[in-house]
Amino acid sequence: MTQRHTAICRFCHSFCGVNAELENGKLVAVLGDIENPMYHGYTCIKGRQLPEQHYNLERLLHPQKRTNNKRANVASETALDEIAAQVQSLIADHGPRSIALYTGTYAFPYPAGGAMAAAFMDAIGSPMRFTSGSIDQPGKPMAIAFHGRWHAGPQPFSDSDTWMLVGANPVVSKWGGIPQYNPGKRLHDALKRDMKLIVIDPRKTESARRAHLHLQCKPGEDPTILAGIIHVLIAENLIDEAFIAGDVDGFDALKEAVSQYTPAYVANRAAVPAHQVIEAARVFAGGKRGMTTCGTGPNMAPRGTLTEYLVLVINTLCGRWLRAGEPMPNPFVLLPERIGRAEAEPKPQAFGYGEQLRVRDLGDNVSGLSAAALADEILLEGDGQVKALFSVGGNPMVAWPDQLKTFDAMLKLELNVALDIKLSATAKLADYVLPPKIGLETPAISQPNEGIWFYGFSTGFPEPYAMYQPKLIDPPKDSDLLEEWEVFYGIAQRMGLSLNFAGQPLDMQNKPSTDDLLELICTGSRIPLDEVKKYPHGHIFDDPSIKVLAKADDCEQKLDVGNEFMMAELAEVRAEPVSAHAGYAGEEEFTHRLVSRRMNDVYNSSGRDIPRLVRNHRYNPAYMNPSDIDELGLHAGDVVEISSAHATILGVIEEADDVRPGVVSMAHAFGDAPVHDKDVFYIGSNTGRLTNVEADYDTRTGMPRMSAIPVNLRRGDQSLASR
Repeated sequence: MTQRHTAICRFCHSFCGVNAELENGKLVAVLGDIENPMYHGYTCIKGRQLPEQHYNLERLLHPQKRTNNKRANVASETALDEIAAQVQSLIADHGPRSIALYTGTYAFPYPAGGAMAAAFMDAIGSPMRFTSGSIDQPGKPMAIAFHGRWHAGPQPFSDSDTWMLVGANPVVSKWGGIPQYNPGKRLHDALKRDMKLIVIDPRKTESARRAHLHLQCKPGEDPTILAGIIHVLIAENLIDEAFIAGDVDGFDALKEAVSQYTPAYVANRAAVPAHQVIEAARVFAGGKRGMTTCGTGPNMAPRGTLTEYLVLVINTLCGRWLRAGEPMPNPFVLLPERIGRAEAEPKPQAFGYGEQLRVRDLGDNVSGLSAAALADEILLEGDGQVKALFSVGGNPMVAWPDQLKTFDAMLKLELNVALDIKLSATAKLADYVLPPKIGLETPAISQPNEGIWFYGFSTGFPEPYAMYQPKLIDPPKDSDLLEEWEVFYGIAQRMGLSLNFAGQPLDMQNKPSTDDLLELICTGSRIPLDEVKKYPHGHIFDDPSIKVLAKADDCEQKLDVGNEFMMAELAEVRAEPVSAHAGYAGEEEFTHRLVSRRMNDVYNSSGRDIPRLVRNHRYNPAYMNPSDIDELGLHAGDVVEISSAHATILGVIEEADDVRPGVVSMAHAFGDAPVHDKDVFYIGSNTGRLTNVEADYDTRTGMPRMSAIPVNLRRGDQSLASR
């Protein structure tokens, strides 16, 4: 007999509300839930494969231990005993700093795991905590710290009449500005009401195809284009003068800094017509409401913080922030009520505090310790060396930049623990692999997506939506699986530690349930979790009485559009010689630029073991314009060597008319360890290997150049196609 239950899909960060069909306690199908008020029946191809994810033949059902390069199953209790003993020994010999934690994207949907891991690191006294956000979009929190955060937040997408996407393709990525909750429908509805969409991207993406105006630029030139748009806004007085006068500092410094970013200069450098730069400024400013937002690609390209900062500057010049008396679009549900005022918040210290890393003069900052430096911290001998690594919901071997250095670091570790559902590239090198319960095997809440608001503007739920899902199915029969939080709780028990979880002490004798922990996470929420549980399809907890409050009488804070660090960096960009390529000196010997992209059927390194998601290919094609392919004497399906100044990878050519000539477009987080390179048609290639973490990086965040990478291409070994 088939039973239908509402559920939260956790294949990615979007948390779609879906219907799960069960037969005899087994998940057999996932469908959209038309009664869900946030998603309106939407689910993507990845979410519809949840049954395949749960029952995949490659899924690990028992912990594994590696001894002398051989793997064997080990009971979870035994694994925790041994790991706890080793951690205790390492701390005794080398101090707490020898233990590091890396949480990847897949930790996000399981908030109890991330919170328990943090509690464990607090208990042992280790500051060495790293997240994927530090190698994804660290420019977002850094730019907000430099510019300031508008307390009430941005204007919502729902009533905007103009919107500008910079290197973002939310229709596929579910990120970057258009609310990721059924983004195609939301964009369709917006265009139907005549919203004008502007897209800046070297590729004619799914979002760009629907745009009123597409600036198909050279990769890495986002700061140039945005500065040019700002130049036009100021020159033509397309700005909100009253807002600037009352709530903004630094206007004169900004005006001087962009004075030389004329449309003609931008056209020459970024290879977009001057009239498009002017039109972009006029169209965006011509609307009354709407934001400029930025995606992952420009953050991975050079000067990602500057790009994010200029995005905020454009929004501020046009006064695109909520004002007193307007409704609060999302005052939160499972977080404490967000009270918004029409004023700038006090700026935090952006960098130069907290833990100091031992390489490249990097330290803590508002985007966190740089994961791009973690391989060095493992490899560099001496006091403070990292000896043990816990990877939770992440895959460092394919996610971290400078893959060859990462590979050496993984082999150097004395204790390498991976919490992973399969033998990923990282798990293969781990001493212990602890497979977790996933998806419908555990309770879920939508709260993590509310918290995204603090990471960057125009993210998180656009309305006060919340949903809870109970555990719906049991793990596969005879499996030995732990939730992520159980791993860290169990190790702490064995080490005799006391844990503070979500600010509250845990009973270390009587193990809590996941539901107990979710209740703690939601302590002080605007709407009690018990109330949210009454709405199995999810619910929008509107409260029309919650309005944006007026600016406090004693508020002296202002948004800063002329930050000294950002103006200095903008001057550096303008001083660079303009080459035939991306405007960076010393790169003329490279013919192409490799840029990152998203693929609809996979989520970073997840999904490539599911047949329906890899029905076309298991690799990440090197998408190129047909004219480039012809000029190089190549053909679709050919193997090519793609070389940066740092390393070489293999790629498989695929034609793409939507890619600008001179550009190679490849998804990141593919591939495996170097010994598997020749399996390119089965595992793809790791673009992170082309990155050098010691060169061309942000000196504050440590973010290296991971997109817009200068590369050359040449024909590779064509026999690999027949392997």
